[in-house]
Amino acid sequence: MDNAIAQVGTPVASAAPKAGLSAIPAQAKLMLGAGIAGLAAVVVALALWGQKGDYKVLYANLSEKDGGAIIAQLSQMNIPYRHADGGNAILVPASQVHDARLKLASAGLPKGSVVGFELMDNARFGQTQFQERLTFQRGLEGELTRSIGALGSVQAARVHLALPNQNGFFREQQKPSASVLLTLHAGRTLDRTQIAGIVHLVSASVPELSPKAVSVLDQTGALLSGPAEAVSGQGLDAQQLQYLAQVEASYVKRVIEILEPVVGRDNLRATVAADIDFSQTEATSESFKPNQGSEPATVRSQQVSEAGSDGQVVPSGVPGATSNQPPREATAPVTGPSVPLRTASTGTVSGGGSAQRRDNVTNYEVDKTVRVTRNATGTVKRLAAAVVVNHRVSTAANGKTSSTPLTGDEIEKLTALVQESIGFSKERGDSVKLINAPFRVEAVPKPDVLPLWQQDWFIDALRAGATPAALALVALLIVLALVRPAFKAVRTAAPAQADRLHLVADEPLQRSAPALAAPRNGVRLEDARAVAKQNPAAVANIVRDWVKADGA
Repeated sequence: MDNAIAQVGTPVASAAPKAGLSAIPAQAKLMLGAGIAGLAAVVVALALWGQKGDYKVLYANLSEKDGGAIIAQLSQMNIPYRHADGGNAILVPASQVHDARLKLASAGLPKGSVVGFELMDNARFGQTQFQERLTFQRGLEGELTRSIGALGSVQAARVHLALPNQNGFFREQQKPSASVLLTLHAGRTLDRTQIAGIVHLVSASVPELSPKAVSVLDQTGALLSGPAEAVSGQGLDAQQLQYLAQVEASYVKRVIEILEPVVGRDNLRATVAADIDFSQTEATSESFKPNQGSEPATVRSQQVSEAGSDGQVVPSGVPGATSNQPPREATAPVTGPSVPLRTASTGTVSGGGSAQRRDNVTNYEVDKTVRVTRNATGTVKRLAAAVVVNHRVSTAANGKTSSTPLTGDEIEKLTALVQESIGFSKERGDSVKLINAPFRVEAVPKPDVLPLWQQDWFIDALRAGATPAALALVALLIVLALVRPAFKAVRTAAPAQADRLHLVADEPLQRSAPALAAPRNGVRLEDARAVAKQNPAAVANIVRDWVKADGA
């Protein structure tokens, strides 16, 4: 009997491994297959998410037209993209940034709202003179816009040129003009030097364009170019206001630097108001002075004329009876020789001799002084300084603080320091006021601390980890709901199958010893039938092995 048991047991041991996967229940097989497929899908999703997670900026500050064209081109190239900054920036995977830029550049994107002289490269055949002139004007406007936009304070710029058609048949040609619209960065301004530079850049780029014909405006519509009265209307212009602020700030800095070592830091507040004269005046004066000292005067010009006659006077006068009378002898009351006299009527000289005449005109130089006086702009007319000093704060040994006011002598000394620091002038009308008062210390409210789940970094991290966490949860559910029950069913099915096979293998023994196995035959037979229904292949293998063993 032992030999029979050994012979029958040997085929059973060899048949058990051959049952293999066929011994697993069909439900367990389905669960195991679904679990493996689900885990594979989760792994693939994680891999794809990891590849697409790192996005970088492809282009920023795009116009709506360029943004739409770029998105359409990216869709054709099957490149994923995202939006950022409210749609002003387009992001693509980091590994495809450079490739996408090169491909878009080959397609002429982004075109940009500003074009320059590259318009001339695409000149069409047969275009009219008007089209050529318009294309040149657009290119020139674009180049000027790019140059002005390169300034640090300028965010965007637009240039409009009015270029009239020049014709040699017109006697008076219309001159060109230009307008520049600037959009400045928040908190940025342009001083008059920068504005003048923009005007000069535009005027020098257009032939026969006068700087006076260039208008510069900001985004608020304020005129930045032109004379001071056109810029500000009334009051000070931007450059004058900037100069005034610098002057006042320099005086405040002097006051703080001289008083801080005395009263301590954060124990004083100071302000200085300056009245500055920006008017420009010019005066010219001439003064004439006589010659000074004993030095002779300088001769500027001299004119001398001489005339003479030898006694033969040519008759002159009005022709008539009077002029034909003979000359008379002159008589005198005193006895003496007679003197020939010239008569007015005849113009002759009575007696002999000659007549001489000499004229001398001399012009002398006179001292002359010419003065031209130009007053400097930005002169200080008056200063007014106001200073507040905190009470003296002392700390006791127990840590308690107390404040005491300054004495009158200390206030006078501090006032004198302020006057000397700003260059106080009584004749100019300057004033300095220094008072001592306790500073009010207000409690600084603590900033509201948001809970952890409301902080931005936590929300960003949660968004970034939401997809991996969800996929991991799905994988865990697949393992718990499908894979684990399938493996459990496999582990429980294997021992039961082995026991049933051994029961079937013991059936010949029961036939050889019916008296010993009679009570158990019915149960084992039912078990064998159940095994045959569930795993007919395994039972067939066992029967085949029996047949081979019996034949041997």
